[in-house]
Amino acid sequence: MKIAASFLATSLAGFGFWFVHTSGLPDPVAVQLQGPVPALTKLSPTPRAQFTPSTRKGYYNIDVVGDFTLPATKTITFCGAGRNLHLAQDRTKLFRRGFSAIEEGRMIPNVERWKDGIPPNGWKSTLQPSQRAWIIYQDYFAIPFGLEWARHSARAPDVVYRNPPNARTANRNTLFQASSELQGGCVGFGDCPPTGWKSTYGKIFLDIENESVNRGNEQEQANLYTFMAKTIKENVSPQTQIGSITPVPHNSYGYSRAADYTAGPEWLWTLPAKHTATSKQRGMPDNILGKSFSDYVDFQMPGTYYLYPEFDYSARHTNNGDRHWLGALLGEQEVNMKLSPKPRIAWHWVFNTQSSDFPNSGKAEHPAPPAVAEGMAIFYWFTGAYGVLFWDDHKDLVPDQPSPNDPALKGLGNDRVYAVYEHYIHGLWRLFKHHGDLFNGRETYLNEDTDCSYDGGKTWVGYNANQIKTRDLPFVRAIVNGDQILIAATKAYARPEQSNQVMVRYVKNGYSFYTTIPLKGDEIYLGRATMKRVSRMQRS
Repeated sequence: MKIAASFLATSLAGFGFWFVHTSGLPDPVAVQLQGPVPALTKLSPTPRAQFTPSTRKGYYNIDVVGDFTLPATKTITFCGAGRNLHLAQDRTKLFRRGFSAIEEGRMIPNVERWKDGIPPNGWKSTLQPSQRAWIIYQDYFAIPFGLEWARHSARAPDVVYRNPPNARTANRNTLFQASSELQGGCVGFGDCPPTGWKSTYGKIFLDIENESVNRGNEQEQANLYTFMAKTIKENVSPQTQIGSITPVPHNSYGYSRAADYTAGPEWLWTLPAKHTATSKQRGMPDNILGKSFSDYVDFQMPGTYYLYPEFDYSARHTNNGDRHWLGALLGEQEVNMKLSPKPRIAWHWVFNTQSSDFPNSGKAEHPAPPAVAEGMAIFYWFTGAYGVLFWDDHKDLVPDQPSPNDPALKGLGNDRVYAVYEHYIHGLWRLFKHHGDLFNGRETYLNEDTDCSYDGGKTWVGYNANQIKTRDLPFVRAIVNGDQILIAATKAYARPEQSNQVMVRYVKNGYSFYTTIPLKGDEIYLGRATMKRVSRMQRS
């Protein structure tokens, strides 16, 4: 799965969504502190694991950290590479390294899922429904059901919704048949309900990516997406959640532009179903009229894979249109959380996606630098997001293979060094091993309201991700839960010898908390403190 830059440019330009200006939200008003800075509270820095990153090709060491699990309020689905490396020692190891579910393609055949047919009588998967996930790609609809619409959105007017009630022969090539046959997902796990089949996957992720559409077909496309989501929901268990990589309320395509913050919801997310000239004849029911795709999905999936420029420390990163790993990571979430209340699950890939339009992005051969990989696993959760789908274009890893003779394969698959996974898991460990208790559903995510001072405490301001990026300031985000405050900070793209300092305060809900954070290079700082309440007399 890749999002080519050439597609982004043409699709956005073709629909009038390409931003050519930098207007966005007005700058927040900086508040000047009256009098001296109150007494500071020192943060307790979160420990870092000591490990030597792997240099072996086709391999990563999952034991760079010890056991930890996610809070019940969060979810991370593993659809990465190399689970096969760890099956011999313990097939459950991933669940003790921060992951909470396994995607179908990474499951162990005949152990976790009966992959090649109906299981023997009495057999049942060892995976709980919450530990199961499935990504449904274009081919599911296009090959067995002949729905070429899944590959070419221009075919939307040709799709048959369902057979008419009086049809003499059943036509299997309908969107209803493709969507309803997902109910058979319970068969491979040996736990179909006694009252009829219902899919028992915990999460179903749609990855169709045919949202580009010829002018005039928007309504057809919206009708199909709405009908598909409704039909899938009717054929899965009450515990199954569904969502899709697209559409999302707003897609920033890996940028963090000021104009993203004033964008409205994209049409395919909210356009209500409405009959067209031929929709009734093709079986579109009346019961979806007025409903949209967003009414039926359980979660949204804003988040964009990185291109190589985000990994290049020598590139420019501070202009409004520049690509920036943390500006994009936070910006996508900041924009979409305001456009929809649906829980957010982002796709994370720790290698660059492919695009011939960007330098060094033609192949997916570059891993995220250590601070970027670790920072993805920490900063993302400070946005209040619900989950992650951790994805890779490679599946099983065979370590220490000779470099391929074909130059096109060099740096891909088993020829990659996967130490980047170690840095990502290390970030998860730092956050959830030591601070998982804060993610109990009672926490408050400050996001742009994280109150910072960049001038030693004279003025205080909260910036969104674009404003921090374009001012070239340290990024700071905080979570508050009762009297506990957890703060993540970094100076993105800083050189190792650089040092920076930023102050953070929280002066709400009876607390008066001030602290100073020293930053070294681009390291990911994570620290926690207990805040002291102030009396009413002190507040007055």
